[in-house]
Amino acid sequence: PKMQFNDLLTRLEWGMEILYLCLIHVEMEIEFFKYQGTGNDFVLIDNRKRWFPKTDIDCIKHLCDRRFGIGGDGLILLEEDNEVDFKMVYFNSDGAESTMCGNGGRCMVAFAKYLGVISSNKASFRAVDGLHSATIDATEKVKLKMKDVDEVMERESYLFLDTGSPHHVQLVKNIDGLNVQQEGSKIRYGLYGQSGSNINFVEPSDDKGFKVRTYERGVEAETLSCGTGVTAVAIAMHAKGFVNDGPVVLDTPGGELRVDFETSTTAYQNVYLTGPAQQVFKGTITWKA
Repeated sequence: PKMQFNDLLTRLEWGMEILYLCLIHVEMEIEFFKYQGTGNDFVLIDNRKRWFPKTDIDCIKHLCDRRFGIGGDGLILLEEDNEVDFKMVYFNSDGAESTMCGNGGRCMVAFAKYLGVISSNKASFRAVDGLHSATIDATEKVKLKMKDVDEVMERESYLFLDTGSPHHVQLVKNIDGLNVQQEGSKIRYGLYGQSGSNINFVEPSDDKGFKVRTYERGVEAETLSCGTGVTAVAIAMHAKGFVNDGPVVLDTPGGELRVDFETSTTAYQNVYLTGPAQQVFKGTITWKA
């Protein structure tokens, strides 16, 4: 019987993994691209030929290392998909494959445009949380459609929701003076255990927007911005009655992002994350296991 296209890709990937293990003592030259979206930075790799060793956690950690490697909050692979323009595979800087990354998704759209994978200003791609669509303008500003959110859990001092990744949202005072590393890690492990959650601290700003600082699991540190995080904050602030329907402007340490959404009786729908996505540099790096 004829094999499906994805089955063939999977078998080819297995073959590449076996070949990699056989050549494990041979140095590998990796071509990479560095992108950032409001300071949330990523190592991007064109993996359409399925050559990258995705199970090599040490390799991924090394490439994301800011002192001995390239440096990034995560690593993202662009792969072929037989139904949409491309597939996005995201790894945290700890080397583990993870959940959806909003800023990473926006950077991938800019990367796909650069590679010629998409020829227009529109893109559709598959991520771990399902299908996404996006547009990109001449200034490399990307508007990415996020997943619908059908539940916002409200607790006495925080809210919790999933925008493709799990997010804790907590209102604070004097956000600029907050020790995000200390307080974020305390909540990340203390309240959510080993699997964890991303932790967002938010404070209303003078311009009717919100200041946001995020502690990201997998990075285990504060990042300059988090796309799924500001999306969660915008929806949480609506659930708390601080804003009407979008747009909501979020001010992060890395820059400004915008979230639009529509509400229904059952869900937040047509959720969009908009902001810049830029190529910083490209190059090659040698890896030897």
